[in-house]
Amino acid sequence: MDSQIPNTQENILFAGKKEFLAKGFRSASLRNIVKEAGVTTGAFYGYYKSKKELFDALVQGPAKVFLDQFNEAQNVFANLPPDEQLAQMCKISGDCMDWMVGYIYEHFEPFKLILCCSEGTEYEHFVHTMVEIEVNATNQFISILQRLGHEVNHLDAQLEHILASGLFSAFFETVIHDMPKEKAIAYVKELRTFYSAGWQKIMGL
Repeated sequence: MDSQIPNTQENILFAGKKEFLAKGFRSASLRNIVKEAGVTTGAFYGYYKSKKELFDALVQGPAKVFLDQFNEAQNVFANLPPDEQLAQMCKISGDCMDWMVGYIYEHFEPFKLILCCSEGTEYEHFVHTMVEIEVNATNQFISILQRLGHEVNHLDAQLEHILASGLFSAFFETVIHDMPKEKAIAYVKELRTFYSAGWQKIMGL
């Protein structure tokens, strides 16, 4: 009997992933999930308390690792000596984006769920969370540059938000459109070049 338990849970996870990918979280049917998994509703509730908890089980781990690494890159940059930050900006952000592409393609289906199927869950705000982190980090960087005596053009807060949103919306197109990994790597490299030059130009650096 014990040997059947992992298979039962795996079947539920597989069925849930299939249903969420096909219909999105909000429209997904718990009845369809248990039917596909070949279990009773009671057996389902032995593993997960709700449809939401099942969705969490599919995406929570990769989402946390991804956001933790993104935050860590911001912290590494912020902890550099102020006079080194300008020179290191492109390298640190570029290394982070390269890691993000690699990680996404190791966990493609969870990110497909987050980006395309998560309406009605906390993960529907995933991109917005990244945008807010990016905007806060940009404002801290601007303050550092000003303290060092650099003349930095004033950036409207709404424009900052739009630019950061544009960056991450473009970045995640790789997942939304099922782009092959090799193409995504090349795409993100060009995206980095475009945004790095654009930010420096608009900031007057």
